[in-house]
Amino acid sequence: MQISEIELQQLVSKIVNQTIQKEDSSILDESECISLTDYKDGIFEKMEDAIDAAEKAKQQFSQYTIKDRQRFIESIKKWTLKEKYDLAKRVVEETGLGNYEDKIKKHELAARTPGTELLETKAQSGDTGLAIIEEAPFGVIGATTPVTNPSETVISNTIGMLAAGNTVVFNVHPSSKEVCAYTVSQINKLIVNLGGPKNLITMVKNPTMESLNVMARCPKVNMLVGTGGPGLVKALLSSGKKAIGAGAGNPPVVVDETANIKKAAADIITGHSFDNNTVCILEKEVFVVDKVANELIETMIHEGAYLAEGKTIDALKALITIEDQDGFHVKKEWVGQDPNKYLDALNIPYTQKPKCIICETSFEHPFVQLELLMPILPIVRVDSFRQGVDYAILAEHGNRHTAICHSQNIDNITYYAKAINTTIFVKNAPSLAGIGVDSESVVSFTIAGPTGEGITTAKDYTRKRHCVLVDGFRII
Repeated sequence: MQISEIELQQLVSKIVNQTIQKEDSSILDESECISLTDYKDGIFEKMEDAIDAAEKAKQQFSQYTIKDRQRFIESIKKWTLKEKYDLAKRVVEETGLGNYEDKIKKHELAARTPGTELLETKAQSGDTGLAIIEEAPFGVIGATTPVTNPSETVISNTIGMLAAGNTVVFNVHPSSKEVCAYTVSQINKLIVNLGGPKNLITMVKNPTMESLNVMARCPKVNMLVGTGGPGLVKALLSSGKKAIGAGAGNPPVVVDETANIKKAAADIITGHSFDNNTVCILEKEVFVVDKVANELIETMIHEGAYLAEGKTIDALKALITIEDQDGFHVKKEWVGQDPNKYLDALNIPYTQKPKCIICETSFEHPFVQLELLMPILPIVRVDSFRQGVDYAILAEHGNRHTAICHSQNIDNITYYAKAINTTIFVKNAPSLAGIGVDSESVVSFTIAGPTGEGITTAKDYTRKRHCVLVDGFRII
């Protein structure tokens, strides 16, 4: 029979009230809570077993409310802040990359990853009934993590993926498997102690390319998220599954003659030197209008940079790069090292430990063209702002990851932003503002440029589910 508008509104109100009551309810009955007696903390010898465990956990997790998810997430955040010193120490000791102080800050940042608050349920009503559009989970997500941000990415991805109602299988970078295993196991224990399912996140104990391939091919894995090198991301994107890819970056900075040079120099050094430049969004090369280049360089030195000149630049190139028939490549053993180590290796004296090393180069220099992931910052003089933008686009290599601009000319800023079209564009601030450091941006350690999601959050790990109720308005 036909229902009136008043009856329809009453129906909508009833559904909304039921939803609210469900969200406010406690978790499952005490009999359904997990005991720790047979708990294996989410670490498995075989990828197949890690996937099976996550798939089983997915079925249990679907019975928990969004409020329950957020309780688990808040516990993860509190644990991360409590354990940030230990986690930072573990990362530095195992990977040999970056520095302890900035690793602490990275874990603080990971703890600010947004959770369920970004999820929205929308309702549409009309003469024929009601439609509710929910953000539903994909199921089991297979994820990779980079050696440059291992436990930070595990924590940040876990928050976003669990918030969306998924379970996660990690195939982490082999050079950070110990700290990642510790992180996964501790998070699992937190969740189980709160009455949640075991194995909401799992990982293979000894990750390899073979285990990665198993994860990518397994039909029980519903979505893939790749954070790491371009080869790894390409492999996941070619799997045939729904995939989010966070690829490489080579973020350029353009400084024009209107910029606040003192602030620009401080911001660039702050961003570039963070964690020895191991974060993909950090400043990698600078293009500065010749008119203000000397002032910028002098101010950078004042901010703690060491200026390498002449033969020192050539010696640095020989130290950290290698050339073959395909061109120049970075020597991996020099990635993410303290800036003084490069100078010590070349027997170059310095009065105080520098924050980073800066040097003037040509546009074609490998320091400009390669993503070094080292605290070595090349500076290229340009004749005009437009030439700086042209160079920046070429040096960014179409990654569409991150770009930075220092200018007081709104037309210049707008032109650069549209021309380079990166996922993150930072204006008159350190690059770190792009992921929420002293800014209004959201926090994430997976920046999906290749697949277009951008700074990923819980919303990106959901699929739209339309629930349609048609209450007949025709008499049958």
